[in-house]
Amino acid sequence: MRFDWLFQQRENIATLLGWHIYLSVIPVLIGLALAIPVGGILHRCGKFKDGILNVLGLLYTIPSLALFVLLPGLLGTKILDTVNVVVALTLYAFALLIRTVCDGLDSVPHETRQAAVAMGYRPLQRFLSVELPLAVPVIAAGMRVVVVSNVSIVSISALVGMPQLGALFTQGFQLHFLTPIIAGIFLCIVLALLLDNLVLRTGNKMTTWQPKRNAK
Repeated sequence: MRFDWLFQQRENIATLLGWHIYLSVIPVLIGLALAIPVGGILHRCGKFKDGILNVLGLLYTIPSLALFVLLPGLLGTKILDTVNVVVALTLYAFALLIRTVCDGLDSVPHETRQAAVAMGYRPLQRFLSVELPLAVPVIAAGMRVVVVSNVSIVSISALVGMPQLGALFTQGFQLHFLTPIIAGIFLCIVLALLLDNLVLRTGNKMTTWQPKRNAK
């Protein structure tokens, strides 16, 4: 491990880390923003829900490298355009979170919904004020999986020239130099742990009505 090399490359590594954070977080936020309304609709689809969820789940089975290569042709973008990676990772996040949102809404007791109806809540108001808040623990658990998964998948985009921590892996491989590879792995692990903890704490703050749990 050559610490002198790390010191010399500190600005470049900081830039790659910034891009990695951006590409890890933004697609998850967009995926969640899409999954909540779509999940709310699917939750009311009855017997068709499982079939639709299974079809949407197939999005996650598409190899990420193939998707990074295919999207420029579909979107009319350049191969090195950041939009390609954001769209690809948003699709993956949506594919995972849509089922999580439905599971979270399914966990809301039927009696709670009936009580909300009896109190005069309209469907949208009931969804936003009652059902969605009660689904937060399940959704937050799914968010933790997606965020950590995205940190890993983002690194693959280095193979199509996208700047992020994965570039350290390709650089180390090309130069037969372990230091950038070890640094990239370490930073990915730290970033995944920090984002996981952030989602956990945010979920806990949004569910103050639940018994307090220690962050793990």
